[in-house]
Amino acid sequence: MRILSGLQPSGRLHIGNYFGMMQAALHLQEEGEAYYFIADYHSLTSIHDGKLLRSHVRDLAIDFLACGLDPAKSVFFRQSDVPEHCELSWILSTVTPMGLLERCHSYKDKVANGIKPSHGLFAYPVLMAADILIYDADVVPVGKDQKQHVEVTRDIAIKMNETFGEGLLKLPLPRIREDTAVVPGLDGQKMSKSYDNTIQLFEEPAALKKKIMGIKTDSTPVESPKAVEGSSILALYKLVASPADYDQMVQDHLNGGVGYGDFKKRLLQATSDFFAPFREKRAAITADPAYVDRVLAEGAEKARAVARKTLARVRDAVGLG
Repeated sequence: MRILSGLQPSGRLHIGNYFGMMQAALHLQEEGEAYYFIADYHSLTSIHDGKLLRSHVRDLAIDFLACGLDPAKSVFFRQSDVPEHCELSWILSTVTPMGLLERCHSYKDKVANGIKPSHGLFAYPVLMAADILIYDADVVPVGKDQKQHVEVTRDIAIKMNETFGEGLLKLPLPRIREDTAVVPGLDGQKMSKSYDNTIQLFEEPAALKKKIMGIKTDSTPVESPKAVEGSSILALYKLVASPADYDQMVQDHLNGGVGYGDFKKRLLQATSDFFAPFREKRAAITADPAYVDRVLAEGAEKARAVARKTLARVRDAVGLG
């Protein structure tokens, strides 16, 4: 089984990225042949500052490695180090129906959130399809909101196979962890940089405390029972606490007599403890810059070896070369 997933270097990673995609991807390292990439081509739709993009790429690489990505068990690389992605994207675009792209919610959502419309933003799903199809991926771990892109990838692959021959491109399947597919932010909405409601993976202690203690809650008195359904505190605590501690917090919500301030303190401690080993590993990786460069270079070499084979097959089928 070949697994493929990518993360866009659009800023510092937050715990929604970790529980929504990264954790599942890291577990899949043990199940098959994993290919994970930093989607810097995609980030060009929103970042137009070269220095900033390079910084984001490096931070993402360090964060992913610190959280447990193992270069001995997976292929980790920069998307832009494998230019075959772009050539396949163009070939796919020649058979992709406009209506298919017009139905994609991601474009509409991003424009609604202030990103300027562009061809790159509109054609984003085609490049994403190329990212997946060029490695003959079987499984794509994604958040629930990204499921449509995998469906679009399948539609494009079917169109290519109908046009140029059955079996030309493999149809991938999404892998979604339903229990953690949507991680709530500080305001109760989905955690997203777009909403400015995130908790960074490696938040400084003072900033982490300020954010968690500032989570929005209702005005239920300390002595009264608290709502369990829709509680951002409980949803976040479930991700970082033991099952027993989580069950205790649920009971304390239902029984009353405990205030939101206490619940937030428990969440703060559990979050700090959960990510402490990752923080320690990140410090060690940051102290050895050559290690990150070596991992990405070796990953790109392995990725290109596979991508070239797929692209050669497609070029032959469509009549190029």
